[in-house]
Amino acid sequence: MSLTDCLDPVRKALLDDLDAGFAELYSEHRGVVFTTALRMSGAWSDAEDLTAEAFLRAYRALTGYDAARIAALQPRAWLLTILLNVWRNCARTRSRKPPPDLRDEPIDTPDPREGVEDAAVRRETGDELHALLGHLPAEQRAAVVLRHVVDLPVAEIATVLKVPQGTVKSHISRGLKRLRALGGAR
Repeated sequence: MSLTDCLDPVRKALLDDLDAGFAELYSEHRGVVFTTALRMSGAWSDAEDLTAEAFLRAYRALTGYDAARIAALQPRAWLLTILLNVWRNCARTRSRKPPPDLRDEPIDTPDPREGVEDAAVRRETGDELHALLGHLPAEQRAAVVLRHVVDLPVAEIATVLKVPQGTVKSHISRGLKRLRALGGAR
């Protein structure tokens, strides 16, 4: 029995051929990475940028990993850790720069496959959720998004955030309590 016999298909593919394996990694995890990025940033275009940057950094990191490290990788938790680090870095950079003139910003274009009513509901719900999540501290926001939007188990969230499971539960509980209070105040 070899090392690759007990691995999931993505890690096996990464070990066999990094480029083809990375395409498989991307296909399997792009949805969860984008959804997390969208809920953390609140803007479709920012989520696209964050997702692209996270996968770019993941690929660069994989080129330096040996077979044992790739075999031990937990792809979803690893990618979400990278994404949250990219998001924190972007947030830190934005806080140091003045906001751009919004008149120069392109307007988000709607998905042509989506109906007008569905787009309006999604936009309204997304904007409301983003506004509420924006009131949470970063740690609580990340924990709530990973648990209730992405539906990760607490153990995996602890791995992503690099904190104990009890801390994750605390962040989720406090975040939800604050969201309920904020939602009731509207």
